[in-house]
Amino acid sequence: MPVRLKKLIGSVLIIAIAFIYALVATTIAASKLADASGVVHLIYFLVTGLFWVVPAMFIISWMTRPPKSEQASGK
Repeated sequence: MPVRLKKLIGSVLIIAIAFIYALVATTIAASKLADASGVVHLIYFLVTGLFWVVPAMFIISWMTRPPKSEQASGK
């Protein structure tokens, strides 16, 4: 797969994951943490704000890998 196509697909995936993850995390916070203190909200959003990075790391790793044709030829 060409590098430019991988980067396009990866970029779209990262944006989609961040958007969907933010919606889900905010919905959970609104429904479960409505009466919680500000400290609980802070901790929740710190943890959930960093957690989406894990799938993004795998996508970025996939995006930056050279094509298989270059790996086989040793370039």
